[in-house]
Amino acid sequence: MTYLDHAATTPMHPAVIDEMSKVMAETFGNPSSIHQYGRNGQAKLENARQVIADSLQVKPHEIIFNSGGTESDNTALIETALSKQKQGKHIITTAVEHPAVLNTAKYLEKIGFEVTYLAVDENGQLSVDEVKKALRDDTILVSIMMANNETGNLFPIAEVGELLKDHPAVFHTDAVQAYGKIAVHPNELQVDLLSVSAHKFNGPKGVGFLYKRDDVSLPVFLHGGEQEEKRRAGTQNLAAICGMAKAIECLSPEVQKSNQEKYQAFSTQLLNALTAAGIEYHVNGDIENKLSHVLNLQFAGISNDLMLMHLDLKGFAISTGSACTAGNVEPSHVLEAMYGKKSPAIGESVRISFGYGNTEDEVDRFAQTIIDTVERLKRNTRKTG
Repeated sequence: MTYLDHAATTPMHPAVIDEMSKVMAETFGNPSSIHQYGRNGQAKLENARQVIADSLQVKPHEIIFNSGGTESDNTALIETALSKQKQGKHIITTAVEHPAVLNTAKYLEKIGFEVTYLAVDENGQLSVDEVKKALRDDTILVSIMMANNETGNLFPIAEVGELLKDHPAVFHTDAVQAYGKIAVHPNELQVDLLSVSAHKFNGPKGVGFLYKRDDVSLPVFLHGGEQEEKRRAGTQNLAAICGMAKAIECLSPEVQKSNQEKYQAFSTQLLNALTAAGIEYHVNGDIENKLSHVLNLQFAGISNDLMLMHLDLKGFAISTGSACTAGNVEPSHVLEAMYGKKSPAIGESVRISFGYGNTEDEVDRFAQTIIDTVERLKRNTRKTG
């Protein structure tokens, strides 16, 4: 099997597995306990917090450990909305956010908030002017993802941050797909809240963090103990947190840059092979401004369900979009926003995402398998047609 669905989740780096195993074996104490076992756990916890804070160039105090992107997004949106509702009830987000943001926004609408869902163009890009037009005096929160999980598109977070610097609205970005792939520095971006999940960058599942700027007031989302300085109750998953920090240590700025170049070369290698074979395809998204490891392709006339099934049988794992909609028959809301609900691209597009462990040889074999699959499916279509 060859795994080409790294935008959905990633395999853990061997160093992460080693670190977690060591922590589970040697540092089982509750970090909240005052005896030596607890103090050892607390020391490891704070070391991990420092590693992550350094990667973001922020204060360690501004990192709140939690269960991952979904919890971070829910905390950022719900608690901001509830705490600022006396100042206004208007929220701005985009039509192509991850379900963790979109479904939370829909929940907030049900309890009395007004949400503006910004459109994107045919390249899946967001205009800062549209954000500016939607901004109102009673806007209390703007939540825009840093990178789209289906197309890889990078959104103009720094420009939106500059737009909002003199506005009282809280600015949140879902950086789950971007962090670990590109440099993410909240202070430069002028972001107030930022969501991250470890399993997207070769860390463990079920752990992540919310960056909260010190001067942002955010009520407690989970009630219980006094962990995370009373900001997030629940005994910390120390082994997973240490694993997350180790994954970040494995992704130095130099490694991230090298990975970007490698994955861009993989994309070029794949597209060149398809073009040379005469395979018709269309790249969905802004090919000039995207994460290099994500490639969303439409093959006209080919059902993406059939494509996935055939590729899976040949030993290649890709997807049709967000893993968080797996098992559903609902079409991609991202492609709907880009092309309209009746576009054939919605049922003809697949997402390929490269990552740790992939090789040029795998990309060569994958390209040939796609070529064979497309040609076979087109022949079958002509016969049945």
